[in-house]
Amino acid sequence: MAKNTTKEILKELKSYGDVATKKMMINNGAKEPLFGVKAADLKKILKRVKKDHALSLELFATGNSDAMYLAALIADEDRISKSDLTKWVNAAYWSWLSEYSVPWVASESEHGYDLALKWIDSKKESVASSGWATLAYSALIKPDDELDIGVYEKLLGRVEKNVHKDQNRVSYAMNGFVISVGSSIKALTKKAMATGKKIGKVEVDMKGTACKVPLAVEAIEKVADRGALGKKRKTARC
Repeated sequence: MAKNTTKEILKELKSYGDVATKKMMINNGAKEPLFGVKAADLKKILKRVKKDHALSLELFATGNSDAMYLAALIADEDRISKSDLTKWVNAAYWSWLSEYSVPWVASESEHGYDLALKWIDSKKESVASSGWATLAYSALIKPDDELDIGVYEKLLGRVEKNVHKDQNRVSYAMNGFVISVGSSIKALTKKAMATGKKIGKVEVDMKGTACKVPLAVEAIEKVADRGALGKKRKTARC
């Protein structure tokens, strides 16, 4: 069995490297170093390691995209600090890290909300998109009485005003924010639906991939059709 050290984890990740996955990741914005590890193989390591705060910090610091993604899966949200999250968000250079890995951990930590409100004002595209994603994930996992509904309502107005003129991935994250708020905060579902109707289709350069930007209204309606409006997830990470 592989040992849970940074050196051994990197060796294990390398053994799982897949050429097609690596190519797909690079097409989406990833850069060397990376091996191209499939999510299913990352989950194998996660199952063994579970949460490991020190290891997660070391893995993220390697700059290897696969290791950074794994770091978020094993991170301890109760132990990670504001300074650690700040380092992470500044190092998260492409969407899988900036809009998933870092926001997952940030939203589950006690620091995510305050940091996210600062991040969305950043001129750096990856940081601003992390902020919107963190706020979106917070809406998905936190009880409504732990959220500042007034602030979330104002942010919907900000999205309506700026979504079509902001930076590429920020626009994508803003659209996701509308969907998360409308789906998870019942007090704001009508407001989010109205926002979705006004913004309509959000144009985002998906770098030649088959991925599409979902229409906010349709996405919220699908949640409503399942009878799942207002239902919270146990964790942001997946």
